[in-house]
Amino acid sequence: MSNSETITIEKLAAAISKEVYIDIAKWHLYLNDAKLDIHLAEKFYETITRSGKSVDQKTITEVLNSISVKLGGGQKELPLSDLIPTAIQSRLLDVVEQFSKSF
Repeated sequence: MSNSETITIEKLAAAISKEVYIDIAKWHLYLNDAKLDIHLAEKFYETITRSGKSVDQKTITEVLNSISVKLGGGQKELPLSDLIPTAIQSRLLDVVEQFSKSF
């Protein structure tokens, strides 16, 4: 991965981490605190640049479903889409759309 790609991914991760959180028992854990922001940004970057996909709600759902989050020390795994509220997934779409214009 080139330096410019790394910088772009880090910027996208920072934008994601400001807006997106997982909700567990009404406790909001932002993705940078959960160490999921970089991984999610990499997935979106790859999806947009290498696959040539446009960003829409279907893309958001596909990417979130592709990331499993281990809970309880790995006793259970859930897709990230199950942990991010629908309204926040809409915010994620806005963030990724904005960033995709600069790729």
